[in-house]
Amino acid sequence: MARVTVEDCLPAVENRFDLVLVASRRARQIALGSKPLVDEENDKPTVLALREIAAGVMDAKILDEIDAKEKQAEEYEAALEFAETKTDEAAQSVEKAAVGDSF
Repeated sequence: MARVTVEDCLPAVENRFDLVLVASRRARQIALGSKPLVDEENDKPTVLALREIAAGVMDAKILDEIDAKEKQAEEYEAALEFAETKTDEAAQSVEKAAVGDSF
């Protein structure tokens, strides 16, 4: 487990303030289950995020792409759930109408 410094990460991120934002976003993703792009070596998510940035495999653009894909997947799942709900409601409505006609 080598020490990661700000200077190691600055070539991949424009300034130290952006570095904090990028590293925290990536660390949160790793903590929530995203696979690290570097060897884990029993490091915590924050250290893994900084190591990814220092290695040049993670930056703000890549994070934006990941976030956009995750958002798109969430919207797709929500649309499917909505469609299933509407289908169930329509089936129940037809069933009620059929039962009402039989009396």
